[in-house]
Parts: sequence; structure tokens; C-alpha cells
Amino acid sequence: MRESRVQPTAVRARHFALGERGEALALEHLERAGYRIVAANFSLPIGRNTRDVVVSAEIDIVAYDEATLCFIEVKTRASDDFAPPQANVDLRKRRQIARAARGYRKMFGLMDAPYRYDVVTVVTKPDTDFARIELLKGFWNDQQLRKRHWREPYWD
Repeated sequence: MRESRVQPTAVRARHFALGERGEALALEHLERAGYRIVAANFSLPIGRNTRDVVVSAEIDIVAYDEATLCFIEVKTRASDDFAPPQANVDLRKRRQIARAARGYRKMFGLMDAPYRYDVVTVVTKPDTDFARIELLKGFWNDQQLRKRHWREPYWD
């Protein structure tokens, strides 16, 4: 008698489902706010790390708000009791998104087009229909990401 081998179904972590739901809610919210969605989960290589491994960055949503090209990071949390979702868009993440956005703009010849970086926060529980969504326009800019040299005054 021969045994059949059944492949176990992949079990996904709950936070992946929560993140996907948050991105879907963010897309709906942006479309209702008048944004024209260009791309979702856009990924491209942005360089190499110290071990010479290719590093890729992902932009959650690329959209137009009228004539302004927006690079949008979506942060979804089940609760904001500890910290607001946008607290996780740290300096490293901002720099990574900015590098990817620069690559996107170069790739499509949009270097002179107006652009900005937005964040959409989604606070929702996986098992409820309620969601609190907030759009934070112009959450950061390229000037804030510039590395300072020790000779430059800190408070300027």
C-alpha cells in the first residue's frame, strides 16, 4: 500500500494578513480622497550592503494627488496603545523609501516633477470591520534626510 504525501498548507502569520488588509483599506481611502493610484508594492534594488548583497526597497503605494507624485508608506497596527503607527517610519525607513523614490523618478523620467512622501496609518483589529485611517501628507522631505557633517551647526 502506498502512502500519499499531502503537502501541509502554509500557515501565515496574523500580522501579514493585518498588513494586507491595511494596505487594501489605505488604497480605498486614497481613491476616495481623489488620489490616482499608479502602483502598489513597487520594489526595486537600491544598492548593496556591506556583504555585497543586493538590497531592495519597496514603496507601498505610488499615486498622484492632482499633479504631485506621492510615495506613500502604509503602517497598519491592531492598536495604537503603545505608540502611533507612524512612529515606525524611522529615519532608516525614510531613507530607504527616498532612495527607492529617486530610482522610480529616474526610471520614468520624473526628476523635475513635484513629489512628496506621505504616510497612511491604519488602526484596525483583524476580526472587526472598524478601521481608523489617517493620511499624513508631507510626513518628511529629502532635506530632513540629509546627513550632517560635524562642521555644520546642529540647530540650523
